[in-house]
Amino acid sequence: MSVVQATFAATLVDEWVRAGVTDAVVCPGSRSTPLALALGGRRELRVHVRLDERGAGFFAIGLAAASGRPVVVCVTSGTAAAELHPAVVEAHHGRVPLVVCTADRPPELHGVGAPQTIGQSSLYGTSVRWSAEPGVPVQESAWSWRSLGARAVLEARAGPLGPGPVHLNLAFRDPLVGEPGVLPAGRADGEPVHRVVPHGDASGLEVAPWAGSRGVIVAGARCGPPAAVLALAEHLGWPVLADPPSGCRLAHPHVVAAADALARVAPAHLRPDVVVRLGTAWASKALPAFVSHAEVVAVDPWWRWEDPDRTAAVVVRADPARWLAAASRSVPPPTHDTWLAGWQEAERAAQCAIDGALGEDRLSEPLVARRLYGALPADATVVVASSMPVRDLEWFAPATGAPPRVLANRGANGIDGVSSTALGAAACSRGPVVGLLGDLAFFHDLSALVTPAATGPGGSCTLVVVDNAGGGIFEFLAQAETLDRARFDRLFATPQLPDVVEAAAGLGARTADVGTPHELDGAVTAATRARGLTVVRVRVPDRRENVAVHDRVHAAVAAAVGALS
Repeated sequence: MSVVQATFAATLVDEWVRAGVTDAVVCPGSRSTPLALALGGRRELRVHVRLDERGAGFFAIGLAAASGRPVVVCVTSGTAAAELHPAVVEAHHGRVPLVVCTADRPPELHGVGAPQTIGQSSLYGTSVRWSAEPGVPVQESAWSWRSLGARAVLEARAGPLGPGPVHLNLAFRDPLVGEPGVLPAGRADGEPVHRVVPHGDASGLEVAPWAGSRGVIVAGARCGPPAAVLALAEHLGWPVLADPPSGCRLAHPHVVAAADALARVAPAHLRPDVVVRLGTAWASKALPAFVSHAEVVAVDPWWRWEDPDRTAAVVVRADPARWLAAASRSVPPPTHDTWLAGWQEAERAAQCAIDGALGEDRLSEPLVARRLYGALPADATVVVASSMPVRDLEWFAPATGAPPRVLANRGANGIDGVSSTALGAAACSRGPVVGLLGDLAFFHDLSALVTPAATGPGGSCTLVVVDNAGGGIFEFLAQAETLDRARFDRLFATPQLPDVVEAAAGLGARTADVGTPHELDGAVTAATRARGLTVVRVRVPDRRENVAVHDRVHAAVAAAVGALS
């Protein structure tokens, strides 16, 4: 039995290597021994061992998001498998390819009180692209093992609903340790046994409503190649409202970075007739409201219907890159020449107003996001937390000549696993990785800082923790105005007793504690030049003062744009 199980696991791993998998995340456990040994026995794979399954799942998300390749996750049975559920949900909504492998007890140990035995069939419900439960490996089914391994990667990478997690629930019997025998024959050319030919072109492109229209392109994550987005914008004479994860927030005549601030002002002369929406939605609520009366064309390659405001009049199912190229060929150029100029003038006024309102002498949450994004090199990666950090980056990050890559767990929009995701990204990135998160998100994923003794320093990962002693986003909600402060802090803001710097240092991380813009610049520069993990705690004003800072910036933009008309 041990030989058959070892051969089964080695066959799956061989297919994954053939399919281009380079990374696997393994959590210690007994029942998963056959697969853990098979993964650890391949020199082509980087095997990352993590203690906590919940953090391991988000570590794998960071690896997959940064590398663009599916990542295998291997855990034992019982609650270890359940701990992966939050990461599976995020990968599902965030379109991150994972091959989630949960070990399981054999059928005879279910329903009899065996330890670490729970019902793992369909454990993740509708949050997986595909799942399989092949049962305890037997030699008679060896002919199907390669197909199982190859299909798992294909379903994770290019299933009908787009990239996402798949689940293999793998039952093993004792004895669990064994050497594999001869593997079933694979393809002689070294390729996996299955491949998928992608479909989807620009069919269904509707161009008639665009002729002579005043439009904007709203670019989110996975919008398509930035060069192609900007090429279409140049052809049409339209602005690109570019959020940081799109890769389009470049110093370019057509790029508008202050889109949220301008949408709050809602100048009538900038209201578009047509909106082309590419990629994922923004966090901003002001922007969808501003363009709600336009004809909205949404490019949705995976038919996910990501339209929470129900504004899309036309949904085009096509690969964004192909669609952009087809649109540039098919849509006639505009006849007007003042539309783009109006946006450019408003963008310049808004950026000057933001700079003036934030200043450079005192740190604030918007200034941290703005300064960090503008200072990091092009080979850096920013992993930004949900809640206020992603909003501050979206609303206030400037357009730059060579912006850093931005990743965010915006599938389910939780603060789960941000540190783990940043560490996972750092494990496969050539340049430095910087996580931007709040103090609550930091404590929420504190176990991410627990690193096995055998693990080296890895890549460069810096966690910039904006410490406002609680959940700052709640200060913007009605609860902050209607509840007394003690009740509000206890139930919503929830300031924590531990100190960020002391907690990080106690877990072996390098630390820095900053309170001025100059100190922030120096600490981040030093941290990104070093390998391993550094935690930079940024002391910012009171949470209520943060609301005032945002109000001051929005008022400044409104005044500056109002002065133009």
